[in-house]
Amino acid sequence: MTGQNTTKTPSDREVAPALLKGSLCKCPACGTGKVFDGYLTVRAQCDACGEELHHHRADDAPPYFTIFIVGHIVVWLMLVVEMAYFPPLWLHIALWVPLTIVMSLAMLRPIKGALVGLQWALKMHGFDPNSREDYPAGSDKVTS
Repeated sequence: MTGQNTTKTPSDREVAPALLKGSLCKCPACGTGKVFDGYLTVRAQCDACGEELHHHRADDAPPYFTIFIVGHIVVWLMLVVEMAYFPPLWLHIALWVPLTIVMSLAMLRPIKGALVGLQWALKMHGFDPNSREDYPAGSDKVTS
């Protein structure tokens, strides 16, 4: 393969470590600071390294992936329990509704953190320091 540059530059960002750090709700850059201020509110910047995190555009992706994953797990478990034990309908409702809610709430935050980490690693939505994209109006970072 001639003509292809396969060496990494220091500015390259590894995707897998960024996803892992984000899913642990840690800053994708340093792995020390927190990504979230509240349950799902992303900090403007990391309190440990100062990396700006406000560029993220997670939008509807975290709930979509959460529903996708939780739905597959719960439906599979429902089918296994139904085929093995034939429980009454009220028991299905008593089991699966709370489990679905708890799993969704537990998975939503790590999934959103992982998506913020992915966007950081891929330099999307203003995470590229050389990009002028997504700076707030009136920001002193935008120059003419």
